[in-house]
Amino acid sequence: MDQPSLFLSAGDPSGDNAGARLIEALKLKHAELNIAGLGGKRLAALGQKQLAEPDRLAVLGFWEVAKQFFFFRRLMKQSVAWIEKNKPSLVLLIDYPGFNLRLAERIKPLGIPIVYYISPQVWAWGKKRIGQIERLVDRMLLILPFESDFYDATTVRHTFVGHYLLEDIPGEYISSLVPASGPLLLMPGSRPQEVERMLPVMIEAAAAFQSQHNTDITLAGVDNAQCKAIYSRYLDRAGAPLINIQFGQTRKLIYESSLVLIASGTATLETAIIGRPMVVIYKTGFITYQIAKRVIELDKIALVNLVLNEKVVPELVQYEARADQIVAELKRLATDSAYHQTVVEKLHKVPALLGGAGASERAAEEISKFLC
Repeated sequence: MDQPSLFLSAGDPSGDNAGARLIEALKLKHAELNIAGLGGKRLAALGQKQLAEPDRLAVLGFWEVAKQFFFFRRLMKQSVAWIEKNKPSLVLLIDYPGFNLRLAERIKPLGIPIVYYISPQVWAWGKKRIGQIERLVDRMLLILPFESDFYDATTVRHTFVGHYLLEDIPGEYISSLVPASGPLLLMPGSRPQEVERMLPVMIEAAAAFQSQHNTDITLAGVDNAQCKAIYSRYLDRAGAPLINIQFGQTRKLIYESSLVLIASGTATLETAIIGRPMVVIYKTGFITYQIAKRVIELDKIALVNLVLNEKVVPELVQYEARADQIVAELKRLATDSAYHQTVVEKLHKVPALLGGAGASERAAEEISKFLC
């Protein structure tokens, strides 16, 4: 019998992380599984033959993607050609909808099963794409509990498997006690574009908060050359507060912190699982923001708030993400004990809502049905 093969497309760090966890679980069932496609360092370490450099894949925003049109067009042709030539047992798409749904459209006529792990956020901005997903995707594997209700109203075959972060975060960190005098942790994102936009206002807010509360400041750094250059540029400027930057220890840094100032994204769920109160901010390019605000129908954007179905932690988006407003929200969390306790108690509900441990194993079980 031929060895099963998989084309896996994951275009950003969180997708690489989720994909690596899934492949580890899948290889317990299919030890000789061959993998090719798009991914990052963790998938490469598990033997994925990669068709592109990971750093070029993690592009955020409508306009930012448009500027790399020719790169992504070549990558699409290369991916389709590889799939046509090698005819893998399965195509596994992980998040990254701008590229992955177009890829699904092009390879559907080949008759190869298509499984999508980590749904595009169609519940927020892409309801018109539901018809496309119904037509192209053989199985949707969901990681967020509220997505099940959304997909129940469609013909998409779907399964809620839970969130991989619960097996990725040390058990002793989950819903742990908040340190009384831990630092303020800055988490400006994992992509260079995010860091460029989020870090300056984070530093400005941290300086003001530090002067008022004499709080240590830590920055969770990403071990990426572009990001490191951005950190150096802003941290070296006169007037910046004393910030302790550390790399490759994000979960430990969250665990040791008392407050977190964080860019909207998957990291808000990591912070919620660990149980740290946070202020969520997000800033993007002018064109991307103008498009997004006309498309997104939600009254909250932070994943932690979406999972809790309540705006538990404050969100400051685009023009609201100013240093004075950030400091005001941080101060409330730091000084209003009743508010602080309420936020923490609600964050402690998140692990159960995310389905408990074992998400990757459950996802691997679903995918194995297509590899037999």
